[in-house]
This record gives sequence, structure tokens and C-alpha cells, in this order.
Amino acid sequence: MQFSEQWLRHFVDPKIDSEALGQLMTMAGLEVEEMNAVGGVFTSVVVGKILSTEKHPDADRLKVCQVDAGLDAPLQIVCGAPNAEAGMKVPCALVGATLPGFEIKKAKLRGVASHGMLCSARELGISDEHGGLYALPDSAPVGADIRQHLGLDDTVYVIKLTPNRADCLSLAGVAREVAALTDLPLTMPASAPVEPTIDDRRVIALDAPESCPRFCGRILQGVNARANTPEWMVRRLERCGIRAISALVDITNYVMLELGQPLHAYDNDRLDGTIHARMAQPGEKLLLLNEQVIDLAAGTLVIADDARVLGMAGIMGGEESGISLDTRNVFLEAAYFTPDAVAGRAREYGFGSDASHRFERGVDFALSPVAIERATALILEICGGQVGPVVQAESLAHLPARPPVILRPARARKVLGIDLSDDAMASLLARVHLDVAREGDNFCVTPPSYRFDIEIEVDLVEELARLHGYDNIPAPAPQGHLAMLERPESRRDLWQVKRVVAGRDYQEVVTYSFIEEAWERDFCGNAQPIRLANPIASQMNVMRSSLIPGLLGVLLTNRKRQNPRVRVFETGRCFRIDAVGAPVAGYDQPVRLGLLAAAGTAPEQWGITNRNADFYDLKGDLEALFAPQVLGFEAAEHPALHPGRSAKVMADGKLIGYIGEIHPKWVQKYELGTAPVVCEVDVNAVLATNLPVYTAISRQPAVVRDMALVVANSVASMSLMAALKQVAPAIVRDIQLFDVYQGKGVDPDKKSLAFRVLMQDTQRTLEDAEVDAAVSALVQCAEAQFNATLRR
Repeated sequence: MQFSEQWLRHFVDPKIDSEALGQLMTMAGLEVEEMNAVGGVFTSVVVGKILSTEKHPDADRLKVCQVDAGLDAPLQIVCGAPNAEAGMKVPCALVGATLPGFEIKKAKLRGVASHGMLCSARELGISDEHGGLYALPDSAPVGADIRQHLGLDDTVYVIKLTPNRADCLSLAGVAREVAALTDLPLTMPASAPVEPTIDDRRVIALDAPESCPRFCGRILQGVNARANTPEWMVRRLERCGIRAISALVDITNYVMLELGQPLHAYDNDRLDGTIHARMAQPGEKLLLLNEQVIDLAAGTLVIADDARVLGMAGIMGGEESGISLDTRNVFLEAAYFTPDAVAGRAREYGFGSDASHRFERGVDFALSPVAIERATALILEICGGQVGPVVQAESLAHLPARPPVILRPARARKVLGIDLSDDAMASLLARVHLDVAREGDNFCVTPPSYRFDIEIEVDLVEELARLHGYDNIPAPAPQGHLAMLERPESRRDLWQVKRVVAGRDYQEVVTYSFIEEAWERDFCGNAQPIRLANPIASQMNVMRSSLIPGLLGVLLTNRKRQNPRVRVFETGRCFRIDAVGAPVAGYDQPVRLGLLAAAGTAPEQWGITNRNADFYDLKGDLEALFAPQVLGFEAAEHPALHPGRSAKVMADGKLIGYIGEIHPKWVQKYELGTAPVVCEVDVNAVLATNLPVYTAISRQPAVVRDMALVVANSVASMSLMAALKQVAPAIVRDIQLFDVYQGKGVDPDKKSLAFRVLMQDTQRTLEDAEVDAAVSALVQCAEAQFNATLRR
């Protein structure tokens, strides 16, 4: 909604400046998006009349003009405008005047003295038009200050209205709000009934009363459609963003902006019989005023006579019945169309209009008779003619109801958090023309016909908040009793886990919980995913059962942007169907942690040899995250992972996730480039941590022995190490695998696993005999359980 401040102040004139007025409207819910000055900053520009023009003796495109500027003698001004003609009235900047960007001084142009400047619209900051001088009407008084004559000390407001405040899509509606906020009287335009001078009328039939329950119309004869639209009306229309067309059209647009009621004028001589408000019939077409021919769909409300369709109700009229400069007799329409009948119709046909914008949000159903009287008075004043009686057809049963709403003052005070008295509430509501009646401890409030947005009690509470002023509602600091919650030492919080992962050079990402069905099938092996009934996008139609697809989607996005090195992690819920023991019947929603590493282990630099991250890099990151808890890894198969480079992740003998390299077929299908490595583990396992246990630090020297055991290729090193630790004597503090060898000296179907055994006692130095006995016990265990031999 765009409007002129000067026009608004004709309705209500608060003693505040433009900036404060804009702030007042914004805080009341009428958000001011823009405030634009109508004219530029200039001084000493008056109305001038060109008395004569002569060709410049030394320049073909310049003219020497004698200009009457209301001074003692005419001014000689050199002008290059192509439209400068004798008798024309134009803005004249006197010597000493300041215009946007420069100052006017006495000058000589090609040897001819010039005492001022004749101005275009752009030079005054009115518009971007600069093709010629800004022509003023003949009625403009010579010598008058151009700023006052054109009303340039004005501001154009652009407000952003919420859909529920259609009552403010007019100057009268905005003025009502300003008057209520400032507690000032409101001056509405005169709309007294115009006495008919003729008896001509047309019958109006409501064939679709549920969509058009009220229709007013009247005939005006002998109007002068070629009459000039008054300058004040043109100015107001243009500052509201509407171009002046002709007097009759301008008047209907003016009343729509002024009161909020769209009107339409027909050429009465082109109409045939009764005027119908009905639904379109199959096969009907309409040539609109915008010269577009449309096929009317069933369910479209139209205005028609006995012969043909005249226009789309509440949207746009037809060309064949529209007025022109030759129109002498007019049928003027002011109707109420329900929002359901108009909403979305204009967009179906690919266009919109000011009328449809208002009707689909809700127009005051009591406004039609008032608007038609106001428009009639303006037409008679500007275009002359004779007027017939207003014919009104209505279906009272289909008009909107405005039932009273009960307001509980105690409830309002509790919601608002302020001690507002009952009398203050009644006074505030009365300001916005709400009918307030007392019923015991409560108020019975009946909204006026134009307030579509007041239906329940909280709507009235909102009105109280707006009118009292949001700035006047205190914002006390909340008070409460805080208690430190118990935090078990055996668990850490998710924030700590994220810090550890971020410290390993991973960046956190958050991906959608719904993914493409093909991803769920390929990466999770899930043929029966949880499907969404109403997905936000066609390719995001199932719920994820794993974080891996989302992480790969992040990688794919980075690959497309030439960013090969990606190290990301995510924590989030996954969703599985028909899970036994799930908290929600039939569904389980475990929280998981996923990591992905692709390309280099470190950013490219001169000090480190660059290599791609592999299974063991990610395994090390995972072990660091779980430390000091020791994880187990067992070879496994996973739909998303390479069959020979993937493993189960075990903690305390329980499966908590998977780790591995993405399967080559998915790398190729999804163009992932270098195969990334990923892992996904249960968050509950990550959050669990072992309690610290005191262990004495030995002051005695440690003894280290290395032993290489030759075992079959099928023996897992983790299984062998676990068995060794289980039978290790008390002096054995640690056993670590440090080498795997296959090659010369070892059978092809076997491998050599080299372990480093650390032995130490806290009280004494170990003797060689007990060290040898400990190593011997370990070797015997390996020989007995895994058929291992000690490599010599």
C-alpha cells in the first residue's frame, strides 16, 4: 500500500513529523517499508511563463527565452529543451537557486546572457523524466513557489500489510489507525446521498448470492468523459502509484484508494438488459481491458448482462463494455464479492489487479452504498451529467456476520503482563470504533463491518497491545530459582563430543532428515523406507535411516565446487521402521554420529607429503574420540562400504556402528572422485565414558620385548591381541601390534604379526627369568588358540 502523507493528513493531522508518523504506524502493525520524499531538495524555484522564444544565434539546439517569473521585468534564459514554447508555464529556477547537485548562477551560453534555468522533472527530483521541460497547468499562478504549488513538501509511504489487515488498504483505513493511536478526531470525506435527477435504472440479479451477496449500481447520463482530471486528483493518484488515464477511470481509482471499495464503470449504451452476478458458463470467453482474451473456467464469478459476459467480478472488466472518451452514459458498479470467490482467480489467469488484491483479503461489505455515492458526487463535479437512483440487490443471509467477542479483562492483563484498568481497555477499544458493552466482569465487543480480523479474544488482546503501544509494555528480566542439575561422571555431553571431533579438523554440518529414496536404497540397503506424505521436494521423499547419505551429499556439493578436501561430521536422528522396543510404536529414532574424510589428510603445504585419508586415519580419529575406552573392529559388510575395507565398530562386545571406505560402484555412480572414508556410530556409546581409576606410577624401569607370531591369513589381529591380553601376567602393562608382514620368509597363506610387550612392576626391578616366563606364556597362548609359531 503506497500513499501520500499530505493526503493522509487531510483525514487526520497529528502534530508529529514524517519520521515519527512512520514509526507510529510501524509500531501499530502497519510496517513502513519505505519513506520517499516527493521532490528533491531545492530552493528559489517559481512558476514561470515563457513569453517568447528565439533561436540562439550561435547554437542550433538552444533557444533564448523571455520568461515572466513574477518579478519586475522578464528574465532572459537560454534553454535547450525541445518543448520550450511561448505561452508555456514551467518551473523557473532563479539566480541563486539551489537544485539537487548544483547552484544557479548568472552565465553566458555561447555569448548570450542567461539569468536562471527552466527545469525538467528530473532536475527537481520529481521523477526521472528529462526529455523536456516540466509543463505546468495554465491555472498555475506566475511567480508562485513551485514547491508549494505542486505540494512537494510531501512524503510517500510504502507500508507492508499483513493479510488480515485489509481494512488498511485505503487512506480512510490508515487514517482510522492513526487517529486511534493519537486519540485525534477523524475527518472522513463527504458521502451524502446524491439526489436522483432522472429515473433511469437497471435491474440487478444475484444469481450467485453466496459469492456476491450485495451489488449496487446506478446510471449517470450526459457525462463528459473528456473532462480533465483535476490536478489535485492526478497528483494524489500518482503518489499512490496509479497513472492518471481519464476522468471517469481516475475517479473510480481515487475512491478505491480513498475508501477501499473497488468500483467499475461500464458504458451504459453497450449493456443489454439485466445485470447478473453469476458463475461463468462452459465455453464463455472474455476480452479483458488489458486486451487479453481468456477462457473462463467453471467456478469463476463474472458480471454479465442478458447478452454476454461483461467482466471478471472483483478482478477486471471487459473491453467490450468498458468506457471510452466518447462515453456519454455510465453504469457505475459498487459490489461486495466474498474473498473465497476472488482469492487465487487472478493468479490462475496469470495477472492481478488492485481490485482483486483487496477483494481476496476482504472489503467492507457495508461500504458499497457509501462508495457509490462518493464516486457519483465526484463524477458530477468533474464530468457533469444527470444521475439516476441507486439500485441495490442484496442477500442478507449471505453477508458476513460480525458476532460479538467476549473479552476478559483479567485474562488480557495476564497475557499482556501489564496492569491495564478496565476503563482504559474500554477507551482503547472504542478508539478503533469497536462497540464495547459491559457484561458483568467481562466486555462484549462487537467489531465493525470492516474488521475481518477480530473473531476471538486474543484478537482483542492484540488490539490492546497495539493501541497501548508495544514500546510502553515493560520488559522485566525473568526471575526464577535455578538448580544445578546432577551430571553423572560416567557420561559426557554432546557438546564435549563435538569439540573433540572439531579438534580433529572436522567441520560440523546439518543436513535434512529426509533424503532421496535412491540414496536410502543404495547407501542403506533399505527397500522399505519411511515415506513422507507431503515432502518439501519430490527428491526428498523418505526419512533417512543413516547419516551417511547426507554426508555424501555434502561431499558431492563440495566436489561440484572444486573443493576436493572435505572433513565433516554430523549428529542427528535416524529413523527406522518396525523397530522392536522403539519408544514410538513401530518406529525407532536413534541419535548417531557420522564422520566423513575425503582427499588429503591435511591441507596442501610444503612441509607434509600429501596423501589421501584412508581407513586407518578415520579409525585413529574414532579411537581418539572414545579414548580411554578401547574399541574393537571386526571385518563386516555394509551396503555403502567397500567389502574389503570396512569393519564393525565394537565397544564392550556390542556393535555400535560401522567404518570403512565407500564402495567403488557408488563412487563411480555419484561421481564422488577419490573414494571417501566414513563411519557412523551410536551417540549413546560415544557419550558413555569410563570413570577414572587411580593407578600408581612405577618408578622402576620398564622392560620391552618384541615377538613376531606367524599365523594364518584368516586370523584377525584384534582377536589375537585380545587373547594375549587375557592370559598376560600381572607384570604385562601393555601389548601393541606394530607390524604386519607378508613376503619372503613367510608362507603365502600366512602373515607375521609383530607385537610389542611392555612389562613393569611398581615395587621392584623385573628379573630376566620372570620376563622370559611372561613372554613364554604369551607364545604358548598363541600357539594353543591360533596355531601360531614364533618367527625366528
